[in-house]
Amino acid sequence: MAWRNHSAITEFILTGLSDDPLTQALLFMLFLGIYLLTMSGNLMMLLVIGADSHLHTPMYFFLSNLSFLDLCFSSVTVPKLLKDLLSEKKSISVEGCLAQVFFLFITAVTEAFLLSMMAYDRYAAVCHPLLYGQIMSNELCWKLVLLSWSLAALSSLVIVLLAVSLDFCEAYTIHHYTCELPSLFPLSCSDISINVDILICSTLLLGLGTFLPIFFSYAFIVSNILSMKSTTGRSKAFNTCSSHLIAVVLFFGSGLVSYLMPTSGSSLDLLSSLQYSAVTPMLNPLIYSLKNKEVKAAVKRTLGKCLHGLE
Repeated sequence: MAWRNHSAITEFILTGLSDDPLTQALLFMLFLGIYLLTMSGNLMMLLVIGADSHLHTPMYFFLSNLSFLDLCFSSVTVPKLLKDLLSEKKSISVEGCLAQVFFLFITAVTEAFLLSMMAYDRYAAVCHPLLYGQIMSNELCWKLVLLSWSLAALSSLVIVLLAVSLDFCEAYTIHHYTCELPSLFPLSCSDISINVDILICSTLLLGLGTFLPIFFSYAFIVSNILSMKSTTGRSKAFNTCSSHLIAVVLFFGSGLVSYLMPTSGSSLDLLSSLQYSAVTPMLNPLIYSLKNKEVKAAVKRTLGKCLHGLE
């Protein structure tokens, strides 16, 4: 590994979110609550979708995968953040830092691909309702999810190789609460111009490759909705897509800011990173459960079965 060959650094020091003990205690309570809500909300979605046969459709198949991803995504950073908020020394080993870089990227990229595929699913449901079952077959859904993980793993491997190639001399303080590749660049004493260019190009390619299908899917959806004569039909079609649109805006808005803007450890850097790695995974199950009548009905049925089983 390049880090061991060219540098004596064995660990990095994270500046975290605050140095003030009282602020750290308050932040610990806040993010503990966020993490518990994330775990319980996404586990509830997985349980309800798995237990209720009414939700065994392509849309909820993708939604269950999104819930699983949000569990993984949040668990990459939040437990370490909680530990550091209670620790005087916020350190992370070189291997731990590499692992965070890899798992952050693979979960984030997979979620971006998944949101893109969910947009295509909504396009098929709104624009081709009679052919929906044929278009979104079970085989296609599984292939799309496996393709998402495969492409994400490949791109994450490239990102890790970029991290391994960095050469560190003396600086080892990361002005962040976690290890992300952009936050490592300012610490390197080697020429990082090629690394930065590759990161920006890969982020733009992945961003455009996942966002453009969403854009075109919704362009067709909006065109279809506007051509509907029935107000009820328009409202139903819009409600079908609104939850997904909110999730897309939350994820892509903060994620692209974190990887395309220069990292400086500023409040904006930290807030955008916290938004997509901690807050969005908590909000997704709330967005899909509060705005979706089918999910709310399934929750009631599942709770009814559970309560009936206890009697």
